[in-house]
Amino acid sequence: MKLIFKYMKEMKWFIALTLVIKIAASLIELAIPYVLGHILDFVVPEKSVAKIVYWGVIMLVCALLACVGNIVANRMVAKVTRNTTKKIRHALFDSTMRLSSKQIDGFTIPSLESRLTSDTYHVHHFMGMTMRLGVRAPMLLIGGIIITLSLDPVLTLVMIAALPLIALTVWGITKKGVPLFKRSQKSVDGMVRVVREDAQGIRVIKALSKVDYEKRRYDKANKQLVEDETRASTTMALSNPLVTLFLNIGLVSVIVVGAFRVNGDLSQTGKIIAFIQYFTMISNAMIGLTRIFVHSSKGIASAQRISEVVNTQPDLCVVSKEKYADVNDTAYIRFDGVSFSYIGKKDNLKNISFELARGQSVGIIGATGSGKTTLIQLLMRLYDVDSGSVRIDGKDVRTLAHEELNTMFGVVMQNDFIYAGTVRDNIDFGRGLSDEEIMKAAEIAQAAEFINGFEDGLDHHLNSKGTNLSGGQRQRTLISRAIAGRPKILVLDDASSALDYKTDSNLRRAIRENMSDVTTVIVAQRVSSIMHCDLILVLEDGEIIGKGTHEQLIENCDIYKQISDSQIGGAFLD
Repeated sequence: MKLIFKYMKEMKWFIALTLVIKIAASLIELAIPYVLGHILDFVVPEKSVAKIVYWGVIMLVCALLACVGNIVANRMVAKVTRNTTKKIRHALFDSTMRLSSKQIDGFTIPSLESRLTSDTYHVHHFMGMTMRLGVRAPMLLIGGIIITLSLDPVLTLVMIAALPLIALTVWGITKKGVPLFKRSQKSVDGMVRVVREDAQGIRVIKALSKVDYEKRRYDKANKQLVEDETRASTTMALSNPLVTLFLNIGLVSVIVVGAFRVNGDLSQTGKIIAFIQYFTMISNAMIGLTRIFVHSSKGIASAQRISEVVNTQPDLCVVSKEKYADVNDTAYIRFDGVSFSYIGKKDNLKNISFELARGQSVGIIGATGSGKTTLIQLLMRLYDVDSGSVRIDGKDVRTLAHEELNTMFGVVMQNDFIYAGTVRDNIDFGRGLSDEEIMKAAEIAQAAEFINGFEDGLDHHLNSKGTNLSGGQRQRTLISRAIAGRPKILVLDDASSALDYKTDSNLRRAIRENMSDVTTVIVAQRVSSIMHCDLILVLEDGEIIGKGTHEQLIENCDIYKQISDSQIGGAFLD
């Protein structure tokens, strides 16, 4: 709830006005049965049509004022909930974007997606219902009890005897409901994960005739969600029938006792009718409060899940230079005895050390899982090293502000993305680059040819994930994006795997000729992509088993020589 109050604070005066209008409308609504009782007991016996009309008009005016007040207040509530949810959603998205890679691994992408969608919806619904009924229902409940006490204390005591049973019922059910709905939301995360994976791999699924298998996998996740939601909904569904039962028992008791009191001249018919109307109001108020508690279980559970992300503190904070002082270093990039583990059990990288001068290039090659991508993630400080240090221009990356560090890099990752938009949008990436700068980057990346081949050139629309481009065109578009930002360090993580040898060779030549002052880090599976690098690292099981130039490794590293020999065709083409 602290999360909700935090983002409602800016609209506190508007909310206060909303509450005033809601309270006024509820008080006017409470006056209607009282006026009706007065008409029946005091005005009708006088047989004055004028007075009956007069009091009837008062009832009508009260009804209209209550109706208009509730409509106005509800519209104001809609504005409050809409704006508050917008702020919460924005804060959640901002916090999600600021999570470190380790924190994202902990939450998981599907869970973050469901928190941004279904959880924010549940919070929005909860806020709206609470503000609409959370003022009116207690007002009608408490006000109704106070007025009925003035009308007939005995009947009031009969009526409120059922309220403790109702309160205990709602409290008990709600206490069980919150953890059940939290479990239900975790099942939503699981189903979102399956849907996300299947949507991304739909072509492979169809190509391998695994549609039925994926249907079964989805069905399993869906059944789990249905079971959890059924358990939660069944538990919460008990509230309305039980509350209605207790209220009806109370109503029957009121009518029976009231009949005896009227018969014994201890009360009046008008009071009994007014009393029944108030009892109806109180019953509706109790049902409204029950609905609030039902939805609060889901809303509170969702708010807690959102708070977990919003309140997560950054774990990659900038460290003082007193701890990691700058050094004078001839190397521009230096890894010094770096070791790292994702889960703290087995090192994914062990004692990695190398240096690279400004403008030089390093190629990294090795088997799948050897630690190639992990190494560049440490360079960009997506994770922190467990031991050792990573320095850029003599500065430990842990001492650099994230903005300063991030702007040094132009990056193409293995599973990089293209979003729905024009070619220009995807290469520019919100940096406000000119068309000349974009096309210059495209020329270096060997993308200019196919971009100019589109009738609308840079305005050509790309589908989400670039599904209307070939694999090579997607990679060249992504490389254009990385180059266009004029980085100090260019990182290409298996970025040319879909390029033919000739295009790959032209790309490397263009980078050398046009970006001689840029330090380049290339992760590749093909020797031809890295053989001209100033330094080549051969990784195996997180360790460097070979380091040097292409010629040196051919002489000194058997594994590299075997890879090179098996791909010698690529070398000849180069």
